[in-house]
Amino acid sequence: MEEAVVRPLAVDTRIRPVRATSVTVTPEAVTAPGEASYDIDRPTAEAAPRRRSALTFLRTHFGTLAGTAIVAVLFWRLGTGVFLDGLRRIDGVTLLAGVGIGALTTVFSAWRWCVVARALNVGVPLGPAVADYYRALFLNAALPGGVLGDVHRAVRHGQSSGDMGRGVRAVVLERTAGQLALAVVGVTVLLTMDSPVLAQTRHTAAVLAPAALGALAIWAAVRMGRARSASTGGRGGRLKALLAEARGALLARGSWPAVLISSVVVLAGYVAMFLLAARVAGATASPLQLLPLAMLALIAMGLPLNVGGWGPREGVTAWSFGAAGLGASQGLTVAVVYGVLSFAASLPGALVLVGRRYGSLRARRQTPDGGAEPQSFEVTTEKYAPKDSTNPASSSLPFSAEARDGRPMTPESV
Repeated sequence: MEEAVVRPLAVDTRIRPVRATSVTVTPEAVTAPGEASYDIDRPTAEAAPRRRSALTFLRTHFGTLAGTAIVAVLFWRLGTGVFLDGLRRIDGVTLLAGVGIGALTTVFSAWRWCVVARALNVGVPLGPAVADYYRALFLNAALPGGVLGDVHRAVRHGQSSGDMGRGVRAVVLERTAGQLALAVVGVTVLLTMDSPVLAQTRHTAAVLAPAALGALAIWAAVRMGRARSASTGGRGGRLKALLAEARGALLARGSWPAVLISSVVVLAGYVAMFLLAARVAGATASPLQLLPLAMLALIAMGLPLNVGGWGPREGVTAWSFGAAGLGASQGLTVAVVYGVLSFAASLPGALVLVGRRYGSLRARRQTPDGGAEPQSFEVTTEKYAPKDSTNPASSSLPFSAEARDGRPMTPESV
């Protein structure tokens, strides 16, 4: 009788990968009958573009939003009666005085632009320069941001001169010269004259001076380290060329006296406008007491956080008048009067816009084919005429120009 042989069963103990199966979840699978179904993937897909668009909007309009917030907080704390009181105090004589002071500052600003542009070989005649400057001032005051008028002036000058780069740089350097004059005079007045912010200004200067010296030392070291790349025409070479161009335009023997005189006259006109607004608002302080407060307000106006110039100027003026014991409400009234006078001084720019629009339409009607437009109605001399290599500006004002790269020129694209 044979014995039965019992063999153990072979057990496979190896770990084998399990193939994953994709499961598609549909709205019907997760939604009870009668309930609304939702697309699960749609919020995730649309969240990123929505966040990007929100960030882009915030970055583009941050200055306008900040200026609006400042004005809203001031009116919330001090009331809208301060604004109305400032408007009631303005009469016809005050408006005429403001327009006269504005004419003085505009002519000297345009002269400074002519000097800088001539040094860059993109000269502009004084007459068209005054008209263009008035138009830029009006657009700065009427549009959010406070700089779109200067952007438009720079682009139109670049197109008309035939050199877009130098035309834009001429406007930038002209504005920089004015801001440098304001900074030098303003800091000197705030550090030397007795004012309610004298101690704070000196303390801030003592803190910022070592930081500025350290930054200057780092910049000098970096420049020395990149001297070789500058000699070969790299990024350092381009920066060196731009600095040399700015030095030649502002500090050359034939430029710096006119730039200095015009900047001082323009700054004096701004201070005179502030003192006029203070008198109209009922301030009894002397001009020497008001001068540091005026410098603070003018420096605050240079911050890109305003709506047509409104915002930081009102906040700083209200604070400084309150610190000087003159009352924050009176400071806000002074700022309101100053803003109205500045806007009135820029109103000739609106006449320039209307007149040039009418001139372009009349020239279009006189064109034989009825559709072609003249190259530029701003051309007055051969030097200022557009070259063949540039696209002429369209007569549609204030911002349209010939399309470049398939896009129309708008304030956002500029």
